[in-house]
Amino acid sequence: MSAPSLHTVLGQPSWSFESSHVSAHLTKLGGQLGPVNFRVGKKTVTPYAVAPWAEEAVAPGLPAILRALRGDFFCAPFGGNATPWRGEQHPVHGETANANWRLEAFEKSGPRVTLQASLATKVRRGRVDKFISLVAGQTAVYSRHVLSGSRGPMNLGHHAMLKFPAAPGSGAVSTSRFVRGQVFPGAFEQAENFGYQALQPGAHFRSLARVPLLAGGSADLTRYPARKGFEDLVMLTADAKLPFAWTAVAFPGEGHVWFALRDPRVLRHTIFWWSNGGRHYAPWNGRHAAVLGLEEVTSYFHTGLAESVKPNPLSRRGHPTTLTLHPKKPTTVNYIMAVAAIPKGFDRVKEIRAVSGGVELVAESGKRARAAVALDFLGRE
Repeated sequence: MSAPSLHTVLGQPSWSFESSHVSAHLTKLGGQLGPVNFRVGKKTVTPYAVAPWAEEAVAPGLPAILRALRGDFFCAPFGGNATPWRGEQHPVHGETANANWRLEAFEKSGPRVTLQASLATKVRRGRVDKFISLVAGQTAVYSRHVLSGSRGPMNLGHHAMLKFPAAPGSGAVSTSRFVRGQVFPGAFEQAENFGYQALQPGAHFRSLARVPLLAGGSADLTRYPARKGFEDLVMLTADAKLPFAWTAVAFPGEGHVWFALRDPRVLRHTIFWWSNGGRHYAPWNGRHAAVLGLEEVTSYFHTGLAESVKPNPLSRRGHPTTLTLHPKKPTTVNYIMAVAAIPKGFDRVKEIRAVSGGVELVAESGKRARAAVALDFLGRE
């Protein structure tokens, strides 16, 4: 099967590939996956956000990650990485989200097509291989990253971003069982820098439906868009005893649900980045709105490698914030993202459970939907 050639998609040289129900684009710069189109019934769903400046001329010093910003991308190490660790100074979200990837292979095996790209990392020498697979008849994306040749602790994760319909509360957010929830304990945004946040820094919570606000009272984070003009960050720690962990957003008015599946022993936490026009500095300029980052990580929030390696409030409680890389034993991170049709009356995902041939999504209302997904993909190799 001939490999896709580079062509420009929304301002970025990209490789495009497709199956019967999904068409996807992977940027050379940063290996960012987006846009992705899912054929659900008779309609096409394009759930991922693309930065509003994607096709604009931007400042020369703008980090590569922001020039390409879209869809989902893999971060190693995850976060800002402003503090060096043992001489390693990584860019924001790592070289994996900023450097140029190389197309290695494009293969078809039965109903599955797989694009493989690779990156030789320089800050910590090693290699990362990216495998993105689509399966005929399924509305799912299978993402596998294999880290090899490097040694030491690494915080890492995925950084998916969804664009919501503008109507307040158009999306219903839910997750599998979590054992700890907290708002980022520092200043996520600062008014003196023309950035604004709504949630109480450091606040702990047991339910997304009741999270303390900076101004008093609480916010219901299960409905979005909300809190127009603010940017906020919270993190949930999954129950590691679950066979798989999930994050989901139902769009009842649109008739579909987006969901992601992972092994919580590999990607322990979910970071939610509520981006609703609260950044009034370039290139954001108040126009990055109704976007939700759903970031599945093993990391100490988004602070970076140094903060994730040293003892922190999460690791002290036995919740890992790094994985250990071995030069002769590759580390594999598997992740599934999918879209499914939902019936009328399906409000918010309460449960996702394994069934023959895939998963069943059960709503709080009792309505149900199914999706063909290969759950065994999440097994570690």
